[in-house]
Amino acid sequence: MNITVNGRNVEVTPALKQYAEEKIGKFDRYLTKITEAVVTLSVQKHMHKAEVQIKANGNHIQAESITEELYASIDEVTAKLDRQIKKLKDKVAGKRSREKSARTTSDEGWTREKKLVAASEKPEEDAPEEKMIIGREQQEMKPMPPDEAAMRLETDGREFFMFTNAESGQVNVIYKRKDGNCGLIEPASK
Repeated sequence: MNITVNGRNVEVTPALKQYAEEKIGKFDRYLTKITEAVVTLSVQKHMHKAEVQIKANGNHIQAESITEELYASIDEVTAKLDRQIKKLKDKVAGKRSREKSARTTSDEGWTREKKLVAASEKPEEDAPEEKMIIGREQQEMKPMPPDEAAMRLETDGREFFMFTNAESGQVNVIYKRKDGNCGLIEPASK
């Protein structure tokens, strides 16, 4: 890994350079193929800033930290990078496990993907949960009145049914409500 330590408005001493290289060098264990790491240290007024940019596996990871000491800034920025790299590795591992997981087919023709989640894993509050399409279905759009669509909904045992409304010619969706009745979704008129 090629680590470059630059300074803006500050002289980068050999001890400071060695400290930054040791801290950033530990990420070589977690990420393979780190091509470059650039550490930029700067001082403005009484605030010390450490910025790090890492290029690895086609990913660009960066973080910065501002504290009252350069060594503290380096420590804080490496902690931030550590969290980002762990999140990236979890994301890649999750993607691989989803690709390897078995696919099953239900009676309705939907394809579902099994998703294995360890009981010890907790979703991070600040990370948005990844949503994905796990089923796809094509159905004929025969024109019919809403009453006929409601009967079809009941006979097919579905939660919702999409159809072309024979009265309006527009696509509508009829669905089962929690109270046992049906609801109808129609496009709004402009």
